[in-house]
Amino acid sequence: MTTGFFSHDDCMKHTMGAEHPESPERLAAIISYLADTGMEQELDWVRPDEATRDQLLTVHPERYLHQLELMQPTRGRVYTDPDTAMMPDTLRAARLAAGASIEAVDMVLSSQLTNAFVCARPPGHHAERSKSMGFCFYNNIALAAMRALNFHHLERVAIIDFDVHQGNGTVDIVGGDERILMCSSFQHPFYPHSHVHRQAENIINTPIQAGTSADEYRKTVEAAWVKRLQDFRPQLVLISAGFDGHRLDPMAELNLEVEDYRWLTEMITSIAADSANDRIISTLEGGYHLKALAESVNAHLEVLNSIR
Repeated sequence: MTTGFFSHDDCMKHTMGAEHPESPERLAAIISYLADTGMEQELDWVRPDEATRDQLLTVHPERYLHQLELMQPTRGRVYTDPDTAMMPDTLRAARLAAGASIEAVDMVLSSQLTNAFVCARPPGHHAERSKSMGFCFYNNIALAAMRALNFHHLERVAIIDFDVHQGNGTVDIVGGDERILMCSSFQHPFYPHSHVHRQAENIINTPIQAGTSADEYRKTVEAAWVKRLQDFRPQLVLISAGFDGHRLDPMAELNLEVEDYRWLTEMITSIAADSANDRIISTLEGGYHLKALAESVNAHLEVLNSIR
């Protein structure tokens, strides 16, 4: 078996403007770099289908889905918040990104793939149950978790979010669900300035101060996460993979390097090896310095692809 790489050209049609950091060029940079390194030849490329309405309803209520459809313009852009815009191709791209995460779960849990990386956009971890924000419309990682739990009848799923911004939407959706353990590291204080002190026992928030060294970051997350994850014994590990904690990223003030993302991935794969039969689905979230993003994703994939 191999690592699945889920992507679709139509995810690049969604664009929020020439100066917006969450741009189609993010996917293009990743795919181009994988071609340069030869990694593309090592992956099983999958062209996903859109998430169905019934699948979206496992996380988002009908009134919210209907609201998004009413807001989507036939031309130009409409802003759902100051950072997040819809244009005519937005919801198809968002349904493809959501569908990719769901399909990745199906293929990994049916042993068609060892693990998977979803290289799609828009991202999802800021989307709350009934609210779009932070460049996100549907919560892709929460949809993946519900697919694993409700359709495949797993009993325990871990979500690990190492994006530099807290996945407030995921916390909003899965907080209090004892079937899920969510571990989240993020710069603090920082956007989205919410859910940091969420008291649900299944949420492990790990705030990181601006300027923290990579070594200190490693020590902090390892101490906060590893024992809890080992005790939880997830049957599947889902990753909200944001690479915007890189020291070159213009959106944040952490000091991670490519090798720190390699280390994170190795730590996560060791958890998955213990209890989840190596089953991992990783979904792209942030990362806005194109070179740093592409190099970090490549390192992430090298580790995932080394699992046989």
